[in-house]
Amino acid sequence: MKKIIFILLLTFFQTPLFAQERSKFDTDPGVFSLGVRSTLSAFNDGDENKVGSGVGGQIRLRCSEKVNSDWFFDYLTSDIGNYAHRTDYHIGWSVLYYPLKKDIHSFKPYMLAGHCFDYSKIQANTNQFNFAERWSSAVQAGLGTHIRLTERLDLSLTAQYMCHLGKHLHAQWVNNEVNYVEEKGSSLEGHLLMNASINYKIGKLWGRK
Repeated sequence: MKKIIFILLLTFFQTPLFAQERSKFDTDPGVFSLGVRSTLSAFNDGDENKVGSGVGGQIRLRCSEKVNSDWFFDYLTSDIGNYAHRTDYHIGWSVLYYPLKKDIHSFKPYMLAGHCFDYSKIQANTNQFNFAERWSSAVQAGLGTHIRLTERLDLSLTAQYMCHLGKHLHAQWVNNEVNYVEEKGSSLEGHLLMNASINYKIGKLWGRK
């Protein structure tokens, strides 16, 4: 997190206080990017796992001047008290919409919404064979911004809420062992995700060069 703050401050003070001239990589459809990302996850359920962290990767493909898309994979881990740990895998996509006509400074704000499939596993710390798992899907929505570092390189920051559409799975410490509870029916269990990613624009897949 300290590294991210340092990059933000460095970017802010080294760029002029007006929108930079746009290039074809900022507006043209067909621009293809690759990125790596770091994620923090804050759960809102009753378990003792409050904050998880992880890493992932993403592909970005611009559809038009106003619309972009992210295709991502996340690997997250978190502790549940001192008796279990949780692992989450996300694979999905988001649509990014840019509402402003001009960038603000070197910032390009956007709104996003999307969908993902996820796999969750909770495992006891003292017994690897004592675990429970769940497959589900989720929808997510939030806000973010790109911070232009160079013509091809950007830092992207996003805060979004992910709402799971499947069954709710959580762990409990009962009689000196880990027990699992899976609620029947669908649950609106969710968590706040905060992502920081570095993305490099490789080139254009279609449109004028």
